[in-house]
Amino acid sequence: MSSQAPRTVTLLGSTGSIGTQAIDVVTSHPGRFTVEAISAGGSDVELLAEQAATLGVTAVGIGDASRADALRDALVVRLGPAASRIELVAGPGAAAELAARGSDVVLNGITGSVGLRPTLAALAGGSTLALANKESLVVGGPLVTASARPGQIVPVDSEHSAIAQALRTGAHAEVRRIVLTASGGPFRGRTRDEIKAVTADQALAHPTWAMGPVVTVNSASLMNKGLELIEAHLLFDVAVDDITVVVHPQSVVHSMVEFCDGSTIAQASPPDMRLPIALGMSWPDRLDVVSPPCDWSQAASWTFEPLDETTFPAVGLARAVAAASATHPAVFNAANEQGVAAFLSGRIGFLDIVGTVERVLAEHDGVAHGAVTLDAVEGAEAWARARADELLTRS
Repeated sequence: MSSQAPRTVTLLGSTGSIGTQAIDVVTSHPGRFTVEAISAGGSDVELLAEQAATLGVTAVGIGDASRADALRDALVVRLGPAASRIELVAGPGAAAELAARGSDVVLNGITGSVGLRPTLAALAGGSTLALANKESLVVGGPLVTASARPGQIVPVDSEHSAIAQALRTGAHAEVRRIVLTASGGPFRGRTRDEIKAVTADQALAHPTWAMGPVVTVNSASLMNKGLELIEAHLLFDVAVDDITVVVHPQSVVHSMVEFCDGSTIAQASPPDMRLPIALGMSWPDRLDVVSPPCDWSQAASWTFEPLDETTFPAVGLARAVAAASATHPAVFNAANEQGVAAFLSGRIGFLDIVGTVERVLAEHDGVAHGAVTLDAVEGAEAWARARADELLTRS
Protein backbone atom coordinates (compact mmCIF):
# COMPACT_ATOMS: atom_id res chain seq x y z
CA MET A 1 0.00 0.00 0.00
CA SER A 2 1.25 3.48 -0.87
CA SER A 3 2.33 5.78 1.96
CA GLN A 4 0.76 8.68 0.06
CA ALA A 5 -2.60 10.02 1.17
CA PRO A 6 -5.34 8.61 -1.06
CA ARG A 7 -6.55 10.89 -3.83
CA THR A 8 -10.19 11.84 -3.68
CA VAL A 9 -12.05 11.06 -6.90
CA THR A 10 -15.38 11.87 -8.52
CA LEU A 11 -16.41 9.47 -11.29
CA LEU A 12 -18.75 10.80 -13.97
CA GLY A 13 -20.35 8.16 -16.19
CA SER A 14 -19.66 5.47 -13.62
CA THR A 15 -21.90 2.79 -15.16
CA GLY A 16 -20.37 3.07 -18.64
CA SER A 17 -17.32 1.34 -20.05
CA ILE A 18 -14.81 3.90 -18.74
CA GLY A 19 -16.52 4.20 -15.37
CA THR A 20 -16.71 0.48 -14.66
CA GLN A 21 -13.05 0.01 -15.59
CA ALA A 22 -12.09 2.97 -13.40
CA ILE A 23 -13.82 1.24 -10.51
CA ASP A 24 -11.80 -1.91 -11.29
CA VAL A 25 -8.64 0.20 -10.96
CA VAL A 26 -9.79 1.77 -7.70
CA THR A 27 -10.80 -1.49 -6.04
CA SER A 28 -7.62 -3.27 -7.13
CA HIS A 29 -5.44 -0.53 -5.62
CA PRO A 30 -6.72 -0.09 -2.06
CA GLY A 31 -5.42 2.93 -0.24
CA ARG A 32 -4.69 4.92 -3.40
CA PHE A 33 -8.11 6.45 -4.05
CA THR A 34 -11.20 7.50 -2.12
CA VAL A 35 -14.22 7.85 -4.39
CA GLU A 36 -16.36 10.65 -3.02
CA ALA A 37 -19.08 10.79 -5.66
CA ILE A 38 -20.31 8.97 -8.74
CA SER A 39 -22.85 9.89 -11.40
CA ALA A 40 -24.55 8.30 -14.39
CA GLY A 41 -27.39 8.99 -16.76
CA GLY A 42 -29.77 6.60 -15.04
CA SER A 43 -30.27 3.72 -17.46
CA ASP A 44 -29.01 1.20 -14.87
CA VAL A 45 -29.98 2.29 -11.35
CA GLU A 46 -29.22 -1.14 -9.90
CA LEU A 47 -25.60 -0.97 -11.02
CA LEU A 48 -25.32 2.64 -9.87
CA ALA A 49 -26.59 1.67 -6.41
CA GLU A 50 -24.22 -1.31 -6.28
CA GLN A 51 -21.29 0.96 -7.15
CA ALA A 52 -22.28 3.49 -4.49
CA ALA A 53 -22.42 0.76 -1.85
CA THR A 54 -19.15 -0.85 -2.92
CA LEU A 55 -17.24 2.43 -3.02
CA GLY A 56 -18.78 4.02 0.08
CA VAL A 57 -19.51 7.29 -1.68
CA THR A 58 -21.14 10.27 -0.01
CA ALA A 59 -23.01 11.49 -3.09
CA VAL A 60 -24.61 9.96 -6.19
CA GLY A 61 -25.78 11.88 -9.25
CA ILE A 62 -28.39 10.72 -11.74
CA GLY A 63 -29.09 12.64 -14.92
CA ASP A 64 -32.61 11.29 -15.42
CA ALA A 65 -34.57 12.84 -12.56
CA SER A 66 -37.50 10.50 -13.20
CA ARG A 67 -35.29 7.61 -12.06
CA ALA A 68 -34.25 9.22 -8.78
CA ASP A 69 -36.86 7.40 -6.66
CA ALA A 70 -35.86 4.07 -8.20
CA LEU A 71 -32.23 4.83 -7.35
CA ARG A 72 -33.10 5.72 -3.77
CA ASP A 73 -35.04 2.46 -3.43
CA ALA A 74 -32.09 0.51 -4.85
CA LEU A 75 -29.75 2.20 -2.38
CA VAL A 76 -32.02 1.24 0.52
CA VAL A 77 -32.01 -2.38 -0.65
CA ARG A 78 -28.20 -2.33 -0.71
CA LEU A 79 -27.49 -0.29 2.40
CA GLY A 80 -30.61 -0.25 4.53
CA PRO A 81 -30.93 2.80 6.81
CA ALA A 82 -27.34 3.83 5.90
CA ALA A 83 -28.64 4.84 2.46
CA SER A 84 -29.96 8.04 4.03
CA ARG A 85 -26.35 9.21 4.47
CA ILE A 86 -25.84 9.33 0.69
CA GLU A 87 -26.76 12.61 -0.96
CA LEU A 88 -28.74 12.10 -4.16
CA VAL A 89 -28.35 14.80 -6.84
CA ALA A 90 -30.80 14.45 -9.72
CA GLY A 91 -31.38 16.17 -13.04
CA PRO A 92 -29.42 17.22 -16.13
CA GLY A 93 -27.03 19.31 -14.04
CA ALA A 94 -26.17 16.54 -11.57
CA ALA A 95 -22.80 15.62 -13.08
CA ALA A 96 -21.66 19.24 -13.30
CA GLU A 97 -22.73 19.90 -9.71
CA LEU A 98 -20.69 16.99 -8.41
CA ALA A 99 -17.75 17.84 -10.67
CA ALA A 100 -17.54 21.33 -9.19
CA ARG A 101 -17.04 20.16 -5.61
CA GLY A 102 -13.26 19.98 -5.74
CA SER A 103 -12.22 16.34 -5.57
CA ASP A 104 -8.52 15.86 -6.24
CA VAL A 105 -9.47 14.16 -9.51
CA VAL A 106 -12.62 14.25 -11.60
CA LEU A 107 -12.76 11.44 -14.16
CA ASN A 108 -15.13 12.49 -16.92
CA GLY A 109 -16.22 9.26 -18.59
CA ILE A 110 -19.50 10.64 -19.97
CA THR A 111 -20.23 9.93 -23.63
CA GLY A 112 -21.05 12.86 -25.90
CA SER A 113 -21.02 16.63 -25.74
CA VAL A 114 -23.27 16.57 -22.68
CA GLY A 115 -19.93 16.21 -20.88
CA LEU A 116 -18.92 19.82 -21.66
CA ARG A 117 -20.49 21.51 -18.64
CA PRO A 118 -19.08 18.91 -16.20
CA THR A 119 -15.65 19.41 -17.79
CA LEU A 120 -15.83 23.17 -17.27
CA ALA A 121 -17.17 22.67 -13.73
CA ALA A 122 -14.29 20.35 -12.79
CA LEU A 123 -11.73 22.84 -14.09
CA ALA A 124 -13.40 25.73 -12.27
CA GLY A 125 -13.45 23.66 -9.08
CA GLY A 126 -9.68 23.21 -9.26
CA SER A 127 -9.69 19.43 -9.74
CA THR A 128 -7.33 17.56 -11.98
CA LEU A 129 -9.52 16.54 -14.91
CA ALA A 130 -8.93 12.98 -16.12
CA LEU A 131 -10.61 13.42 -19.47
CA ALA A 132 -12.12 10.48 -21.31
CA ASN A 133 -14.94 12.63 -22.71
CA LYS A 134 -13.16 13.84 -25.84
CA GLU A 135 -16.32 15.51 -27.13
CA SER A 136 -16.27 18.16 -24.41
CA LEU A 137 -12.79 19.29 -25.46
CA VAL A 138 -13.64 19.12 -29.16
CA VAL A 139 -16.90 21.03 -28.70
CA GLY A 140 -15.68 23.45 -26.04
CA GLY A 141 -12.31 24.03 -27.71
CA PRO A 142 -10.88 27.37 -26.59
CA LEU A 143 -13.37 27.60 -23.70
CA VAL A 144 -11.92 24.45 -22.16
CA THR A 145 -8.27 25.22 -22.84
CA ALA A 146 -8.64 28.77 -21.50
CA SER A 147 -10.23 27.42 -18.30
CA ALA A 148 -7.44 24.95 -17.56
CA ARG A 149 -4.22 25.71 -15.77
CA PRO A 150 -1.09 24.02 -17.17
CA GLY A 151 -1.24 20.29 -16.54
CA GLN A 152 -4.79 20.35 -15.15
CA ILE A 153 -6.17 18.15 -17.94
CA VAL A 154 -4.80 14.61 -18.10
CA PRO A 155 -5.99 12.65 -21.16
CA VAL A 156 -7.57 9.24 -20.72
CA ASP A 157 -8.07 8.29 -24.37
CA SER A 158 -5.44 5.62 -24.99
CA GLU A 159 -3.97 7.59 -27.90
CA HIS A 160 -3.62 10.85 -26.00
CA SER A 161 -2.35 9.11 -22.90
CA ALA A 162 0.34 7.56 -25.11
CA ILE A 163 1.24 10.97 -26.52
CA ALA A 164 1.42 12.52 -23.05
CA GLN A 165 3.76 9.73 -21.95
CA ALA A 166 5.95 10.09 -25.04
CA LEU A 167 6.15 13.87 -24.63
CA ARG A 168 7.90 13.40 -21.29
CA THR A 169 11.02 12.48 -23.28
CA GLY A 170 11.44 15.84 -25.03
CA ALA A 171 10.57 19.53 -25.10
CA HIS A 172 7.56 20.91 -26.95
CA ALA A 173 9.83 22.84 -29.32
CA GLU A 174 11.51 19.56 -30.31
CA VAL A 175 8.28 17.91 -31.53
CA ARG A 176 8.09 17.47 -35.31
CA ARG A 177 4.77 15.70 -35.43
CA ILE A 178 2.32 13.49 -33.58
CA VAL A 179 1.38 10.12 -35.03
CA LEU A 180 -2.11 8.96 -34.01
CA THR A 181 -2.67 5.25 -34.46
CA ALA A 182 -6.05 3.84 -35.48
CA SER A 183 -7.15 0.22 -35.39
CA GLY A 184 -9.00 0.72 -38.67
CA GLY A 185 -12.18 -0.67 -37.12
CA PRO A 186 -14.22 -3.57 -38.49
CA PHE A 187 -14.20 -2.27 -42.07
CA ARG A 188 -10.46 -1.81 -42.56
CA GLY A 189 -9.41 -2.59 -46.12
CA ARG A 190 -12.88 -2.26 -47.62
CA THR A 191 -13.96 0.21 -50.28
CA ARG A 192 -16.83 2.68 -49.99
CA ASP A 193 -19.00 0.43 -52.14
CA GLU A 194 -18.25 -2.50 -49.86
CA ILE A 195 -19.35 -0.66 -46.70
CA LYS A 196 -22.38 1.06 -48.19
CA ALA A 197 -24.81 -1.59 -46.95
CA VAL A 198 -23.18 -2.64 -43.66
CA THR A 199 -25.47 -3.12 -40.67
CA ALA A 200 -25.34 -1.71 -37.17
CA ASP A 201 -24.37 -5.15 -35.81
CA GLN A 202 -21.42 -5.24 -38.20
CA ALA A 203 -20.33 -1.73 -37.22
CA LEU A 204 -20.53 -2.65 -33.54
CA ALA A 205 -18.26 -5.69 -33.97
CA HIS A 206 -14.96 -3.95 -33.22
CA PRO A 207 -11.98 -6.27 -33.69
CA THR A 208 -9.96 -4.99 -30.72
CA TRP A 209 -11.76 -2.81 -28.18
CA ALA A 210 -14.94 -3.25 -26.10
CA MET A 211 -16.60 0.17 -25.99
CA GLY A 212 -20.02 1.78 -25.86
CA PRO A 213 -22.15 1.84 -29.04
CA VAL A 214 -21.53 5.48 -30.01
CA VAL A 215 -17.76 5.24 -29.66
CA THR A 216 -17.75 1.88 -31.46
CA VAL A 217 -19.67 3.23 -34.46
CA ASN A 218 -17.38 6.28 -34.47
CA SER A 219 -14.43 3.91 -34.60
CA ALA A 220 -15.99 2.06 -37.53
CA SER A 221 -16.41 5.30 -39.51
CA LEU A 222 -13.08 6.69 -38.20
CA MET A 223 -15.03 9.71 -36.97
CA ASN A 224 -13.48 8.83 -33.63
CA LYS A 225 -10.05 9.48 -35.12
CA GLY A 226 -11.23 12.81 -36.49
CA LEU A 227 -12.39 13.82 -33.02
CA GLU A 228 -9.08 12.59 -31.57
CA LEU A 229 -7.12 14.63 -34.11
CA ILE A 230 -8.89 17.80 -32.94
CA GLU A 231 -8.39 16.73 -29.33
CA ALA A 232 -4.65 16.21 -29.84
CA HIS A 233 -4.37 19.60 -31.54
CA LEU A 234 -5.99 21.28 -28.53
CA LEU A 235 -4.35 19.25 -25.77
CA PHE A 236 -0.78 19.42 -27.03
CA ASP A 237 -0.78 22.68 -29.00
CA VAL A 238 0.32 20.97 -32.21
CA ALA A 239 -0.93 22.15 -35.60
CA VAL A 240 -3.40 19.79 -37.29
CA ASP A 241 -1.05 19.58 -40.29
CA ASP A 242 1.57 18.13 -37.94
CA ILE A 243 -0.70 15.29 -36.79
CA THR A 244 -0.61 12.12 -38.90
CA VAL A 245 -3.06 9.22 -38.66
CA VAL A 246 -1.80 5.70 -39.42
CA VAL A 247 -3.71 2.42 -39.26
CA HIS A 248 -2.29 -0.10 -36.79
CA PRO A 249 -4.73 -3.03 -36.54
CA GLN A 250 -3.01 -4.73 -33.59
CA SER A 251 -3.75 -1.71 -31.33
CA VAL A 252 -0.58 -2.28 -29.31
CA VAL A 253 1.23 0.95 -30.23
CA HIS A 254 -1.24 3.52 -28.97
CA SER A 255 0.38 6.56 -30.58
CA MET A 256 3.80 8.09 -31.21
CA VAL A 257 5.68 11.37 -31.10
CA GLU A 258 8.30 12.14 -33.73
CA PHE A 259 11.00 14.60 -32.66
CA CYS A 260 13.09 17.00 -34.70
CA ASP A 261 16.20 14.79 -34.65
CA GLY A 262 14.36 11.91 -36.34
CA SER A 263 13.66 9.92 -33.17
CA THR A 264 10.14 8.51 -32.74
CA ILE A 265 8.93 7.57 -29.25
CA ALA A 266 6.06 5.08 -29.08
CA GLN A 267 3.99 3.85 -26.14
CA ALA A 268 3.10 0.18 -26.42
CA SER A 269 0.89 -2.09 -24.32
CA PRO A 270 -1.82 -4.66 -25.03
CA PRO A 271 -5.20 -2.99 -25.60
CA ASP A 272 -6.60 -2.41 -22.11
CA MET A 273 -8.22 0.88 -21.13
CA ARG A 274 -7.42 0.36 -17.47
CA LEU A 275 -3.87 1.54 -18.13
CA PRO A 276 -4.73 5.07 -19.40
CA ILE A 277 -7.56 5.31 -16.86
CA ALA A 278 -5.14 4.54 -14.02
CA LEU A 279 -2.64 7.07 -15.33
CA GLY A 280 -5.40 9.65 -15.61
CA MET A 281 -6.21 9.27 -11.92
CA SER A 282 -2.64 8.90 -10.62
CA TRP A 283 -0.72 11.22 -12.99
CA PRO A 284 2.21 11.81 -13.00
CA ASP A 285 2.73 8.69 -10.91
CA ARG A 286 2.20 5.12 -12.08
CA LEU A 287 0.32 2.41 -10.19
CA ASP A 288 1.62 -1.12 -9.74
CA VAL A 289 0.25 -3.94 -11.89
CA VAL A 290 -2.60 -2.22 -13.71
CA SER A 291 -2.62 -4.46 -16.80
CA PRO A 292 -0.38 -7.17 -18.28
CA PRO A 293 2.54 -5.83 -20.37
CA CYS A 294 3.54 -7.03 -23.82
CA ASP A 295 4.85 -10.60 -23.76
CA TRP A 296 8.31 -10.28 -25.32
CA SER A 297 8.90 -14.04 -25.15
CA GLN A 298 6.37 -14.60 -27.94
CA ALA A 299 6.81 -13.74 -31.62
CA ALA A 300 4.60 -10.87 -32.73
CA SER A 301 4.19 -8.63 -35.76
CA TRP A 302 2.98 -5.03 -35.69
CA THR A 303 1.88 -3.46 -38.95
CA PHE A 304 1.25 0.14 -39.94
CA GLU A 305 -0.76 1.22 -42.98
CA PRO A 306 -1.68 4.57 -44.50
CA LEU A 307 -5.23 5.76 -43.87
CA ASP A 308 -7.64 5.34 -46.78
CA GLU A 309 -9.18 8.82 -46.73
CA THR A 310 -11.36 8.09 -49.75
CA THR A 311 -13.27 5.37 -47.93
CA PHE A 312 -13.01 7.11 -44.55
CA PRO A 313 -13.20 10.88 -45.11
CA ALA A 314 -13.90 11.83 -41.47
CA VAL A 315 -10.26 12.56 -40.60
CA GLY A 316 -9.80 14.95 -43.52
CA LEU A 317 -13.08 16.60 -42.60
CA ALA A 318 -11.82 17.07 -39.04
CA ARG A 319 -8.71 18.87 -40.30
CA ALA A 320 -10.89 21.37 -42.17
CA VAL A 321 -13.20 21.76 -39.18
CA ALA A 322 -10.34 22.58 -36.80
CA ALA A 323 -9.21 25.40 -39.08
CA ALA A 324 -12.67 26.78 -39.90
CA SER A 325 -13.97 28.46 -36.71
CA ALA A 326 -14.47 28.02 -32.98
CA THR A 327 -17.95 26.52 -33.44
CA HIS A 328 -17.37 24.23 -36.42
CA PRO A 329 -16.10 21.41 -34.15
CA ALA A 330 -19.32 21.61 -32.10
CA VAL A 331 -21.37 21.31 -35.29
CA PHE A 332 -19.12 18.46 -36.50
CA ASN A 333 -19.69 16.47 -33.30
CA ALA A 334 -23.40 17.23 -32.88
CA ALA A 335 -24.34 16.31 -36.45
CA ASN A 336 -22.36 13.10 -36.07
CA GLU A 337 -24.12 12.15 -32.84
CA GLN A 338 -27.49 12.56 -34.55
CA GLY A 339 -26.28 10.53 -37.52
CA VAL A 340 -25.00 7.70 -35.31
CA ALA A 341 -28.34 7.53 -33.48
CA ALA A 342 -30.19 7.37 -36.80
CA PHE A 343 -27.88 4.63 -38.07
CA LEU A 344 -28.22 2.54 -34.91
CA SER A 345 -32.01 2.79 -35.15
CA GLY A 346 -31.90 1.59 -38.76
CA ARG A 347 -33.14 4.84 -40.32
CA ILE A 348 -30.07 5.58 -42.47
CA GLY A 349 -27.14 3.80 -44.05
CA PHE A 350 -23.59 3.77 -42.68
CA LEU A 351 -22.18 6.23 -45.22
CA ASP A 352 -25.02 8.64 -44.50
CA ILE A 353 -23.51 9.42 -41.08
CA VAL A 354 -20.50 11.33 -42.37
CA GLY A 355 -22.47 12.49 -45.41
CA THR A 356 -24.95 14.23 -43.13
CA VAL A 357 -22.12 15.81 -41.13
CA GLU A 358 -20.65 17.25 -44.34
CA ARG A 359 -23.99 18.72 -45.40
CA VAL A 360 -24.61 20.36 -42.02
CA LEU A 361 -21.09 21.80 -41.88
CA ALA A 362 -21.53 23.32 -45.35
CA GLU A 363 -24.39 25.45 -43.99
CA HIS A 364 -22.61 26.68 -40.84
CA ASP A 365 -21.02 30.15 -40.85
CA GLY A 366 -19.09 29.77 -37.61
CA VAL A 367 -17.95 32.05 -34.80
CA ALA A 368 -14.39 33.41 -34.61
CA HIS A 369 -12.16 31.93 -31.92
CA GLY A 370 -11.78 35.23 -30.11
CA ALA A 371 -15.54 35.78 -29.87
CA VAL A 372 -16.72 32.34 -28.78
CA THR A 373 -18.86 31.90 -25.66
CA LEU A 374 -20.53 28.92 -24.04
CA ASP A 375 -23.88 30.17 -25.33
CA ALA A 376 -22.47 30.39 -28.86
CA VAL A 377 -21.11 26.85 -28.69
CA GLU A 378 -24.32 25.40 -27.30
CA GLY A 379 -26.38 27.41 -29.79
CA ALA A 380 -24.33 26.08 -32.70
CA GLU A 381 -24.67 22.58 -31.36
CA ALA A 382 -28.46 22.86 -30.95
CA TRP A 383 -28.77 24.23 -34.50
CA ALA A 384 -26.62 21.39 -35.85
CA ARG A 385 -28.72 18.73 -34.15
CA ALA A 386 -31.96 20.22 -35.47
CA ARG A 387 -30.57 20.65 -38.97
CA ALA A 388 -29.13 17.13 -39.00
CA ASP A 389 -32.48 15.73 -37.89
CA GLU A 390 -34.21 17.58 -40.72
CA LEU A 391 -31.83 16.12 -43.27
CA LEU A 392 -32.01 12.66 -41.73
CA THR A 393 -35.81 12.74 -41.81
CA ARG A 394 -35.66 13.32 -45.56
CA SER A 395 -33.17 10.50 -46.12
